[in-house]
Amino acid sequence: MWKRLGQRVGEWGDPAIKLRLATAIASLAVGGAVITLRLTGWLQLWELVTLDRFFRWRTLEPRDPRIAIVAINETDIRNIGQWPAPDEKIAELLEKIQQQQPTAIALDLYRDFPLEPGHQRLVEFFQTTPHLIGIFEVGNLNRGFEVNPPPVLSQLGQVAASDLVLDPDGTVRRGLLYLESAEGEVVETLALRLAATYLEAKNIYPRAAVENPHYLQLGDTVFFPLKSHHGSYVRTYAQGYQIMMNFRGPPGSFETVSMTDVLEGKVPPKLFRDRLVLVGAIAHSLQDFFNTPYGNGLITSPQRTSGVEVHAHLTSQILSAVLDERPLIRAWSDPGEYLWIFAWSAVGAAIAHKQRSFFRTAIAIVLAAGTPIVGSYYAFSIGWWIPAIPAVLSVVGSAVVVTGYAATVERRERQVVMNLFGRHVTPKIASAIWQQRHQILKQGQIAGQQMTATVLFTDLKGFSTVAEEMRPEQLMAWLNEYMQAMGQVVLDHNGAIDKFIGDAIMAAFGVPIPSVTPANIGRDAVAAINCALVMATRLQALNRQWQARGEPTVAMRVGIATGSLVAGSLGGGQRIDYTIIGDTVNIAARLESFDKSLNGGMCRILISEETYEYIKDEFPTKFIGSVLLKGRMQATKIYQVLWEE
Repeated sequence: MWKRLGQRVGEWGDPAIKLRLATAIASLAVGGAVITLRLTGWLQLWELVTLDRFFRWRTLEPRDPRIAIVAINETDIRNIGQWPAPDEKIAELLEKIQQQQPTAIALDLYRDFPLEPGHQRLVEFFQTTPHLIGIFEVGNLNRGFEVNPPPVLSQLGQVAASDLVLDPDGTVRRGLLYLESAEGEVVETLALRLAATYLEAKNIYPRAAVENPHYLQLGDTVFFPLKSHHGSYVRTYAQGYQIMMNFRGPPGSFETVSMTDVLEGKVPPKLFRDRLVLVGAIAHSLQDFFNTPYGNGLITSPQRTSGVEVHAHLTSQILSAVLDERPLIRAWSDPGEYLWIFAWSAVGAAIAHKQRSFFRTAIAIVLAAGTPIVGSYYAFSIGWWIPAIPAVLSVVGSAVVVTGYAATVERRERQVVMNLFGRHVTPKIASAIWQQRHQILKQGQIAGQQMTATVLFTDLKGFSTVAEEMRPEQLMAWLNEYMQAMGQVVLDHNGAIDKFIGDAIMAAFGVPIPSVTPANIGRDAVAAINCALVMATRLQALNRQWQARGEPTVAMRVGIATGSLVAGSLGGGQRIDYTIIGDTVNIAARLESFDKSLNGGMCRILISEETYEYIKDEFPTKFIGSVLLKGRMQATKIYQVLWEE
């Protein structure tokens, strides 16, 4: 990916601009990839698990005083002696509850056929209790009712659906308000029927929402139906009128008493007064339990919630939204979620773009990755379910891509610098070049720069004669010894070796990092003269060694000129070199080869007038004359630097 990204932006100019453009492209690409991954459904489970975690992080809410549960547990079943319980026991239980004048009673037990003894007693109770609600299960619409409603309550219109919606992992996170039967009849669910009964006493009735007549509104609260792509869901089951569940807490979130305690009169006399009372089974042997966000902990043992309590949660959610302004859980629109994901992708890319330290980048990415988690949790606390996992993936993904791209570019630029300079500059200069590579490198090359620098040319006097007298392999070893010594002198004086040409050396002082002030230009000129003088001293030492070994000795000529030149990459394809060109280079070369009869001892050093102006107070010199150098139209003043052998 990084290589392709580099190729895409490789033609753009300034490296800093290229990196910014690459950062922008990486941000968009990663954001788009995360959105695409999300639309395939690969992130759905992770996002749902994160939603569960938000529920468990949230402070537990107090019990809803409007709701109570009469639970049938294992002890109750043993006391009854059988299950299903006979109608007589159910009738007795309901009569005990009714005596306390509850607002409504929900019988969350299937009673679609008689269970003697006591069936007639139960029927009579059904017929005389208008606020009693029975249940049935719609189930698969193609097969009709999975479980039929109690016949008497069905005739009276006092039944509601008990269907629950399970996510692919078997967890209840959504609740039904309405659903449609096989006959096309719109059926209320138990929770909505209970809540509507309670709200009717406060003159609040269901109506079509003002903003959309297909939406349910109770009081000032609009219940927005869940769609198949709601929040993190992808192509989910969205039939009926579904909303996200907003659980109050784990199992035990409601006032709960046992069936036996009610039958034996062991409950407070006003416990059910003006409350919604749900009667249902919580015995583990009946297996009416469901996973909820509070039962999906990876460390703690699962806490499954009974079906009757799930209905209580949804009932409480409806009432709390209408009467207490407790938020419902809603999701952003698709464009809003996409913008959120792209924004975090941009944050990750920006972090990687700004930071150059791997450690600092890693710390910044970790902090940035935690921010959308915190932001999403805060949004959840006020009723909004926004993507947390995609935002984290966008932050980390874009940061990794940009960091990888920057590392690839840096590696390529370092290779370019090393290929161009190799061993021809000192570590100090190489470090300076690397620090300023964004200004120096353009499109994989050292951009041509006009600057003022000092050029040094050296050549051996009488080399042709030496070459004739020595065998080729001896000549190469002899010449390499000379070149190595002189090249090291150049590097020791912070010069850059441009090239070796046979027995000649071309070096420059003040490149590739240009000197812009007269003082620095003068410093480069002084360094060049010092370099030439040390070369002379080093050649003396070499001559003594060669003479001792019976090898030829030589003298050298040096030409030095200061002035304007252009330095940069030259070549293309598989061969590219860093070099300097310009009139100053020509002058230095002509000075080196000027009037070979002019004696200078073992090392003759001729300099241009411009160089002389910078070094005249530093070194002894003498004026040679104003001459017309080869290839020039104007005379050049030549000076010789004097030194003692």
